[in-house]
Formats: sequence, structure tokens, C-alpha cells
Amino acid sequence: MNEIRQKGHPQGLYVLFATEMWERFNYYGLRAVLILFMTKALLFDHAFASNLYGSYTGLAFLTPLIGGYVADRYWGNQRSIIAGGLVMAIGEFILFFCGSFYHSAPQLSSILFFSGLGFMITGNGFFKPNISSLVGQLYPKADRRLDAAYTIFYMGINIGGALGPFLCGLVGDTGNPADFKWSFLVGAIGMLLSVTVQLLFHHKYVKGPDGNVLGLTPANSPKNATNPIVIIASLLGLSFITIGLIYIDAKVFNYLFYLLIGCIMFIAILVFSDKALTPQEKSKIIVIFVVSFFVIFFWSAFEQAGASLTFFADEQTNRNLGFFVVPASWFQSLNSAFVVAFAPLFAWLWINLGKREPSSPTKMALGLFLLALGYLWIAFGVKNVQPGIKVSMIWLTGMYALHTCGELCLSPIGLSLVNQLAPAKFASLLMAVWFTANAFANKFAGVLSSLYPDNKTTNFLGIYEMSNLYSFFMLFVFMAGIASVILFFLTRLLQKMMR
Repeated sequence: MNEIRQKGHPQGLYVLFATEMWERFNYYGLRAVLILFMTKALLFDHAFASNLYGSYTGLAFLTPLIGGYVADRYWGNQRSIIAGGLVMAIGEFILFFCGSFYHSAPQLSSILFFSGLGFMITGNGFFKPNISSLVGQLYPKADRRLDAAYTIFYMGINIGGALGPFLCGLVGDTGNPADFKWSFLVGAIGMLLSVTVQLLFHHKYVKGPDGNVLGLTPANSPKNATNPIVIIASLLGLSFITIGLIYIDAKVFNYLFYLLIGCIMFIAILVFSDKALTPQEKSKIIVIFVVSFFVIFFWSAFEQAGASLTFFADEQTNRNLGFFVVPASWFQSLNSAFVVAFAPLFAWLWINLGKREPSSPTKMALGLFLLALGYLWIAFGVKNVQPGIKVSMIWLTGMYALHTCGELCLSPIGLSLVNQLAPAKFASLLMAVWFTANAFANKFAGVLSSLYPDNKTTNFLGIYEMSNLYSFFMLFVFMAGIASVILFFLTRLLQKMMR
């Protein structure tokens, strides 16, 4: 039996694969239609909807810091995954009712909308950090199957990421705003399937090499921490807080940037004030902060997929095939589909380059360059196009292909680099830097999307004016391109600091 397990993979991997696949189905399905629902059903203008989208995705990257902490000390991974999944399902059901009443009861619909997003943010915080950590625990230390296991798991993420926008867009993005509610219902069903997989199969199959079930309640957890009343009260309390946080950032005061900067500064002070750190460890930590800074430029441009690029797909792209009009939301399936297609090629490439394989910072600089190239491609696609003329789908498709290549150079590489460089005592805290940088980038993505030149002239920092789509897309070419060049020049210094 042991020999069979050594040759193949533990059955628990496929339980985690299915759990994550359906959760990503839910998350990306909502992301695909969210900006369209805001502008077509709730009638928010593009700028407000973009900023709200950035607040939602930014906070969705912050709450995993809370969920990971609670799981490690009080609830355990499995309980946190199930709790987070159920809260997200509730969030989708709330959005379903929002989509049902937006026309007849707009005030109630507005309350339901912010409530649904708040529940989604909270649930994501408990689900996201806990599912991935279980994959590595399935295997003995230094097991050669681990890289392949994460590849299989990553494919689960992207199968869900491809199916979510496709199915949610099919039932909701029909041209009739009243149908968006069906997208939310389908997302809720996907989330309940994820939770069901966990409930039915976790205890039977998700076991470590010693045969013990993984992700259970930590041994030193206080007894009251797992009391159902305490858990429900905690989740409701955090959900009400996130509802308030997203509402305040969208409608009262745009505080999120300041909060994120404060979080990063607090972590930096906490880490560097530790006198036990050696100069070599401090040098490696500086590299983590540097690469985290550069990923902000990548993800803020990349995450236009759910915002300005959805506007472009909906309004400026010829989606009519003659027999069928392609929903604008479907284009968000392209990235995940390309990841499934290209990931084996990149894995093969890095291995076969051998000693000529680029360093991690060089790969990340290459990722930024490919992102800039993708925007350059679509910028030329809209150059000199007269207002009201729609362009071919090939421009968006080609851009997403280049962006996916950039993602495969940067995302898994950066995550691995943080894990390798972080001192053991600060491993979780420095991973928080990576997630906070991602949160900052997602919020920044919303701010940049609000500059989309929708029959108006906008400007970036008062120095770059945009009156058409060509100048808007060139902003991302300049931003990602300059960041790429600077990171290329810094690679040798960063390599020395990494030792």
C-alpha cells in the first residue's frame, strides 16, 4: 500500500483539488459579472463602480491574514475552510436577492449589495489561506512528488477560474440586467459543492504521511474557541465590520490605501527591530520587500481584467459571431484557460534551461515586460479607431495570452521566493507582506480603472492625460515597462543580497 502511495498521489490531494476548484469557480464567477452588475443593474457610473471593485478585491486579499491567524491558533484548517465557504455561499445568496429587488426596492438592494460583498470578503479570508497549506502537509518532508502536487492543485484553481466566468456569464450576462441574479445563484451552488466535498471526504482522505487527519483543531486551542455560538458570532461580527469597511471606503472616505501602507510599515518595523536577525537575514528580507513593491505594478495592471477590460469587452469589442453574441464576462475565462495550456510549457522551459535558467528577480522582470507587451498589443488594436467602432476579439484574446505568460513568470516565482528567503520565525509575517502588496495592487487597479476614458478626458497624477482608449492602454505599457526595466537593472544586486 505504501509503495502505491509513493508512486501516485494521496487521495486527499484530489479532495483539496475539488474543494478549491469549486471555490475558485465561485470567486471568479462573481468577479466576471460584478462590474457589469454594478453599471447595468445598479446603474453606478464607471468610476464609482471601478473604485468599489478595487475596494472589494483589495479587502478580499487582506482578510486572509485574519483567517490564517485564527485557523493556526483556534479553529484549525478544516473548520475554517467550511466556515469560510458557508459565509461566501451566504454572500452569494444575499447578492441573489439584491439582483431580484434592485428595480423594485433600490434602497433595500443597495443594503443587500454591500452586505453580500462584506460576507464574500469575510468568507474568502477564512477559506483562501487554509486550503493551500494543507497540500504540503499530505507528503513527507523533501518528497519529490510535492512540486507535481502543487501543479495539480494549481490546475484545479484554474479549471474553476475558467468554468466560473463561463457558466455565470452564460446564465447572467444575457443583455438583460434582471438575469444577473442567476450568476450569483450559480456561484452559491458552486460554493456549497465545495463545502460538501470537504464535509464528506476530508476526514476519510485528507491525512498526513502518519495517517492522522490534517487540519483539525490545534492542540492548544481554548475549548470555548470552537463553540458553535462563538464561531457564528465571530463570523457575523467580522462580516459586519467588512460591510462597514467597504461602504466607508466607497462612499465616505477612501482610507484603504492608508491602511495598507500602515500594515506594511508596521510589519517592516516589527521585523527589522528584531536584534536577533543576522545581516544576511536582513538582506534577504529587504529583497522580499523590494519584489513585493514591484508586484504592485504587475497586479494593478493585470487586475484590470475584472474592471476596465470588462468595460472594453462589453462596449468596444465586436462579440457578434452571427449566430451568437459572446458575453463580455466570458473573456475572464481566457486567463485561466491559458494557464492550463501554458503552465506545462513554462515548467519544461525552466527545467531544460539548466544553468542558463534566469534568476527569480529576472523572471519577475520578464513577467512585467510581457504584461507591458500585452497592453502594447491591445493599444495598437484600438489606435486610430473611430469612436463607436468596435474592434475584433483577437485583440483582447492576444492580450490575455501575453498576460498569462507574464503571470507564469511572476506569480508562482514570487511566492516561492518569499517562502525561500523568509527566516522561519517570520515566515507567516513576511507572507503577509506579499498578500498586503496584492491587496494594495487590487485597490490601485480599481483607481486606475476609474480613469477609463468613457466619453471624457481623464488624467493620471495630473501629468498624463487620456482622452481615448489608446492613451489609456499606453498608461499600463509605460507603468509596467518602466517597472520591468528598473527590476532588470536591480537583478544582480538582488541576487547578491539573496546570497
